[in-house]
Amino acid sequence: MGEGATEGTGETGRAPSQRRVAQWVRDYSRLPGIPDEFLGPDGTPRAVWNRFFDAFGALAPDEIERRFAMADRHLREAGVTYRAPDDNADRPWSLSHLPLLIDEADWQQLSAGIKQRAELLELVLRDIYGEGRLVAEGALPAAAIAGSPEYLRPVCDVPPPGGRYLSIYAADVGRGPDGRWWVLGDRTQAPSGAGYALENRLVLSRAFSDLYKSMNVPRVAPFFEAFRDNLRASADRDEPRIGVLTPGSFSETYFEHATLARYLGFLLVEGDDLAVSDNRVHIRTVAGLKRLDVLLRRVDSNSLDPLELDASSHLGVPGLIDVLRKDGVVVANMPGSGVLEARALLGFLPALCRRLLGEELKMPHIATWWCGQRAAREEILSRLDQVAIEGAYRRGVPGFDSNGPVLAGELDASGRQRLVEAITTRGMDYVGQEVVRLSTMPVWELGQITPRPFVLRVFAAATADGWTIMPGGFCRIAEQPDARAVSMGDGARAADVWVVSEQQVSTATLLPATDKVRIRRIAGVLPSRAADNLFWLGRYLERAEATLRLVRALGSPMRGPNKGGAPASMQSNERIQRLLVAWGAISQSSRAEPARIVAEALQSADRFGSALSLVRAAQRTATSLRERLSPDAWQVITEMAERLAYEVEDDDSVISAAELTLQELVSFAGLAQENMNRAAGWRFLDIGRRAERAINTTRFARQFAYDEAGDEELDVLLTLIDCQITYRSRYLLAPLLAPVRDLAVLDGYNPRSVAFQVTTLNEHIAALPSLKEHGLIERPQRLAVAVQAMLATAEAEKLEVKTLFSLEQDLLKLADAIGLHYFPHGPNASRPEKLTGLA
Repeated sequence: MGEGATEGTGETGRAPSQRRVAQWVRDYSRLPGIPDEFLGPDGTPRAVWNRFFDAFGALAPDEIERRFAMADRHLREAGVTYRAPDDNADRPWSLSHLPLLIDEADWQQLSAGIKQRAELLELVLRDIYGEGRLVAEGALPAAAIAGSPEYLRPVCDVPPPGGRYLSIYAADVGRGPDGRWWVLGDRTQAPSGAGYALENRLVLSRAFSDLYKSMNVPRVAPFFEAFRDNLRASADRDEPRIGVLTPGSFSETYFEHATLARYLGFLLVEGDDLAVSDNRVHIRTVAGLKRLDVLLRRVDSNSLDPLELDASSHLGVPGLIDVLRKDGVVVANMPGSGVLEARALLGFLPALCRRLLGEELKMPHIATWWCGQRAAREEILSRLDQVAIEGAYRRGVPGFDSNGPVLAGELDASGRQRLVEAITTRGMDYVGQEVVRLSTMPVWELGQITPRPFVLRVFAAATADGWTIMPGGFCRIAEQPDARAVSMGDGARAADVWVVSEQQVSTATLLPATDKVRIRRIAGVLPSRAADNLFWLGRYLERAEATLRLVRALGSPMRGPNKGGAPASMQSNERIQRLLVAWGAISQSSRAEPARIVAEALQSADRFGSALSLVRAAQRTATSLRERLSPDAWQVITEMAERLAYEVEDDDSVISAAELTLQELVSFAGLAQENMNRAAGWRFLDIGRRAERAINTTRFARQFAYDEAGDEELDVLLTLIDCQITYRSRYLLAPLLAPVRDLAVLDGYNPRSVAFQVTTLNEHIAALPSLKEHGLIERPQRLAVAVQAMLATAEAEKLEVKTLFSLEQDLLKLADAIGLHYFPHGPNASRPEKLTGLA
């Protein structure tokens, strides 16, 4: 009976997972006439997807959602972000929960085409900036090259240090109408996406670890290892120093820059971190100038050197091009390599491949006609409604607002006439391309799979043995069913890319084999900018803690009447409010409305001294330190910002938020104390915290331990510096002025006292590098020693408010002196090599 029912229905006898998969396949609405990665030409799922969904469908619906939530949580906790070109803030990274699957045979064909294309473009670059035979012999029009803003005359006849123009190359590809992979565009400038591809892999392989292993997906670590080894080998010394040159934290893909620097073990540097000296590029560090051998640039070529390229650029290094001429630094990719991204060159590549490599292109690209040639221009104008018009050199069409291609058929009469006139007048700025819709892949939406257009970016890295291909890549998925171009700035999702194999894959990592490890105990190099950011991260967090302690003290009930019989909290509350106004946590007008004071001090986005504003300032500073902060530390900072930004409804909720945020600040301090390596970076973070705590504690003592202070004000001070238990265990008395002052200011055993902070500051400063050759004590240490001596010889009974005010000013001068000495800007930034101390 059961067998008959199975044969008759074809569904009843199937396992639940099989029925679900069958339903997904039936519901999948393949777009007519568009190649699809899930369904083959015959309309049935490709074998690689059948294999995936057999395992995926075995998961219960609740388990699938749990794993999706796990992936989303990891992205959120890791702080994976990007920034669209016009955004003022980072966006959360959007990752598709299903990977793009490519079978091994298909991938081998794709890889062969990418390797050939990378080698071809390397040879073309070598000729363009070298002998120039392709132009001289008519294989390439000179105007097609010289018209590109990425063609840089200053690097002509400059052999690339390290021997290669391209160290990394990427191609955007999609499935063509004939079922083959087609190239949509070349990325030779500074290809982005490899770091995001790495993060996508980490997230999805954790969320579906069993499924990932069963699909035999090759790991991406060998690709990054080969890339790193090639950069090392390109330098002219055995242990080179390599930096990732980033435009800074406002870059669209700054998270990726930090990810690559951390994963590859490179330094993350900005243009201001670098200086040219003795025909070499050096990093400005807290220990002086340190030679840099290789730059993996993520800055556009024209912004690299304001002396010879774009004079308005603040992103580059003055004198860098001259250093390249003198073979003083390796830059990957070589400046000027972005000229090959021009669409104007696409139509010439098939002939160039035959000429330079003696073979046909293995992977076709979209049919392209450069309108700088008369025949091509006339061809495009004659069939204008059948082609897409693109800019020849940049994204977008000159004279039109769209960032993508322009279709003449979608323009009104005046727009069409304007397009025809533009192509006729200055055809070299335009190309015509065949209208090709992007191929589609399945994505998970509302419990089912649905097709969405995608672009796959495949990466190739140069090695001594030729080009190696990342097994996978960076996939972007459009939100609209019909799309011709995709970028993350257009609201697309990303997807991991799995190359599925029938064979077991190796578990390669970037960790060296144990027999190849050379033991090293070094502090590492700390750029001055990173030290500056660590210093201010510590200060911002300590300021936030001080504000939170004031908020908690203001919101907590006071105890008992004072001597004058007035309500106990009046005088101390008034002083807390004045202090909050003084450092910008609340406005003066808010004092007329007591109910607003605590909420404003905690959550006001407009007051620079509020807890929320200070934590956000710390978060912005931490963003520039992504490669140096652990995921746990970053998560704590993110959670603090989210908690304080969440609107609270009553006074109890405000105090609760303040207390929970204080606990998170303690967690961050514990992570820094227990997990950070005791190198210069940790010292500058702790210096910032200690300097700010000393200043704030002195200010608290001046406000609440003044000469006529009563036990109520002194009790508030003990609360603010978290010393209630210590005081009562020592004295068994109500708060008295001299003992409280001693505990808050002079007691070297109390980790909250001013003296303790100053002693720690002296220890840190003594361990930092000496930067002058005269051998004399330098200004930061001179000021710190003087303050320590004053505190060591002071007597609590003789401390006065004016003495505390003078001490506060000395501490402010000390903090400023540290900044001027170790984080100089402008002409003072070049310094000699360190004499002693940490690197």
